[in-house]
Amino acid sequence: MKNFRKEIVFQTKNRVEFINITGEVQRAIDESGIKEGLCLVNSMHITSSVFINDDESGLHNDFRIWLESLAPHEPISKYRHNLTGEDNADAHLKRQIMGREVVVAVTNGKLDFGPWEQIFYGEFDGCRRKRVLIKIIGE
Repeated sequence: MKNFRKEIVFQTKNRVEFINITGEVQRAIDESGIKEGLCLVNSMHITSSVFINDDESGLHNDFRIWLESLAPHEPISKYRHNLTGEDNADAHLKRQIMGREVVVAVTNGKLDFGPWEQIFYGEFDGCRRKRVLIKIIGE
């Protein structure tokens, strides 16, 4: 069995962003030479996420509104975590909701998706350098 590891680095301009990383993940699979196996994609930071969904701007706007209603950024004093001098407690909660990672089957060298599925990086405490790990195992 072979394995392949690659990191993607992000530094978003906004506090909250959703970035389609499907193409970068597929390029990693191509680099790996693995034709059959599994591909893990995970955020290496506790205020960002990796998830699968549709690449549709209305849906992404709905995510932003929904997440902000569940865990509003302000008032910052609302969260005990922020009493430590941080201001990102909401980002930790948003990450918990959207998830840490995805695992996708690799079939014949391609991501084996259902209709409309794409892989996204979700940033909830942006403007800092962050990493996503791609780990592929198989033959």
